Amino acid sequence: MDFPLAALERAMTVREVIVRTIAGQYTWLQAADILGMSPRTLRRWRWRMDHCGQTGLIDMRHGRPSPRRIEAAEIRRIVELYRSRYRGFNCRHFHQIAKREHEVAVSYSLVKQILQSAGLVRKGRARGRHRRRREPRACFGELLHIDGSNHEWLALVPGERQTMIAIIDDATKQLLFAQLFASESTQAVMTALRSVIGRHGIPAALYSDRASWAFLTPKAGEGPDRDRLTQVGRALARLGVEHIPSFSPQARGRSERLNRTLQDRLVNELRLAGVGTLEAANRYLCERFIPIHNETFSRSPRDPDSAFVPLRGFDLEQVLCHEEERVVARDNTITLLGVRLQIEKQPGRRTCAGRHVLARRHLNGQFSVWLGPRCVGSYDRTGRLVSSVGAAGPVDARNGPGAHKDLGRRQNGRRRPQLPQAAPPANT
Repeated sequence: MDFPLAALERAMTVREVIVRTIAGQYTWLQAADILGMSPRTLRRWRWRMDHCGQTGLIDMRHGRPSPRRIEAAEIRRIVELYRSRYRGFNCRHFHQIAKREHEVAVSYSLVKQILQSAGLVRKGRARGRHRRRREPRACFGELLHIDGSNHEWLALVPGERQTMIAIIDDATKQLLFAQLFASESTQAVMTALRSVIGRHGIPAALYSDRASWAFLTPKAGEGPDRDRLTQVGRALARLGVEHIPSFSPQARGRSERLNRTLQDRLVNELRLAGVGTLEAANRYLCERFIPIHNETFSRSPRDPDSAFVPLRGFDLEQVLCHEEERVVARDNTITLLGVRLQIEKQPGRRTCAGRHVLARRHLNGQFSVWLGPRCVGSYDRTGRLVSSVGAAGPVDARNGPGAHKDLGRRQNGRRRPQLPQAAPPANT
């Protein structure tokens, strides 16, 4: 059988390197590097030489192309598709979209090789060995990661940065919440927690960095003050959620990798969809991005039981809010966050001056004042009284201060109740 000259020369070169390696002149790693192959491939070539002689080192394809090769037209279509519509996407993201939207049947590795050969995607640096420090939690809801990422998420609005608040489950890698906000504020974090808890229940633990909304750190380099809680810390403590602080970016590996994935994928998808506003971006996240992300990356937990605790009628709005204690002034007013709140006269009480009350600003911007377990007033964003709740039930303040004047007079002017008389002694 006649073989091409190039195939014979290649076989002689491989044989010479293998013989010198057996003689001890090279190590097997050096030999593989000389021949431009992996050590595993070199071991296969040595086995073929031992069993078939020098003939076993000849490539039997005789220059024939592989029957599984991709057509040149399909390669051009992939390159043009990436260059015209998906420039900037990473290879994995582009392959998933091309497979889903454009019926590209080529494998991911070949797509990556095509794009790298065309100079459209640069080769990444080889990663070191991955060392997993701990196993993920077993149950869904056993540990949640929350983090904020400040980035230029809207490519169509250059120069403006937004903050992504994202919550991911540790056991399933499921993205439970992802929305864009103007900043990483207490209001934004509580909105994220309100969405997750209202949909799934109360988680067992929450893992976050030591941002100002999460912990109070008196001195730089020291641990957080566990006795002085932030508004978010107070809400989590009341819900019974363990709040775990992180002390380094490496400890937040899952949330940091999530932020990198979102920055790499979401920015390009929003640009491709023509999204240029915060509201439209949040709609795109809820309706399209999060479902596809969870379908791609989520996995089943080791334990099928959920660690989320159902709310069961618990009033979450009174916990996830800004809450401070105030002393009522002599004019029956208090001030919270620069807004003055006027407390109406309460049934059976001459004045509320000097009483300690709890003032709350809720996530919808409204205010409420609480005297023990009783709400003594609800207010809008500007501090205007919306409703006043007394001992006899709610009173609608929109009907005017004298809407229930007669009822108030009857309650204030009613006779004091008679004390029960002592029973007469029994006859002896």
